[in-house]
Amino acid sequence: MKDLFTIGEMAKLHNMTMKTLRYYDEIGLLEPIQIDANNGYRYYSTEQFEQLNTIQYLKKLGFSLKEIKGHLDHRDIDGFLELLEKQKKFTEQKIKELERVNLRFQNRINEITLAQEIVELEVVKIKEIKERKIVRLEEKIQSEPEMELLLRQLENSVNLNSTIFIGGVGLTVDVDALKKQKFNKYNSIFIIIEEEDLEGPLVTTFPKGTYASIYYRGDHNNSFQYYQILLDYIQKNDLHIIGDAIERTIIDHYISRSKEDYLTEIQIQVTY
Repeated sequence: MKDLFTIGEMAKLHNMTMKTLRYYDEIGLLEPIQIDANNGYRYYSTEQFEQLNTIQYLKKLGFSLKEIKGHLDHRDIDGFLELLEKQKKFTEQKIKELERVNLRFQNRINEITLAQEIVELEVVKIKEIKERKIVRLEEKIQSEPEMELLLRQLENSVNLNSTIFIGGVGLTVDVDALKKQKFNKYNSIFIIIEEEDLEGPLVTTFPKGTYASIYYRGDHNNSFQYYQILLDYIQKNDLHIIGDAIERTIIDHYISRSKEDYLTEIQIQVTY
């Protein structure tokens, strides 16, 4: 049976690149058992197969090359168990993060599916809505570029990403601007969040309560007439505005090319 293998043969047998093996040699993780003095060829033995298998196994578990080298250099049970415990905790944290991401996607799927089924458009409805946790940045917003810039700042402040796909992004108009019919004078941008343990100075809530709500086909640029419909309804029914208007485009140009699919909801908290 063949005892020595070239670097190319070793790489092929273990489904890896020669470049990786050379790097392992360079950092002292897996050195060739023999180097030909005449041509510099590297040779590995079958005894090193298990060592390489161990390296690949630990890499798949998520250990760094530094950690793997430390274990192989010392090889004691207590040290190995400590490594496994550390990686187990890391893996559990990753599982929690993935579960959160999965929840966001499922909520977004549910919301878009329900949005497709909405048939009563441009009609005011009174809703009882539970408390919603949000992260909110209060700044004056009067243009799309301003909104996008503030959204990036908001995401970075709480380490949220891909909110376009996850959904939950919206704008607010304060009570004074509503009364003056300045519906495009947004005073904050927000993201609805599912994470119960998310904390920070920008984390707050929309309170539970009674909301006058209207859906329409369009985005923020089409909101003016629907604010007016809402305010007329509120006045006609002797309701009182007690909170900022909440405007959120649920389906927009990032989701569909067809403007006929766009869907925005405006909510205003009221009391009788």
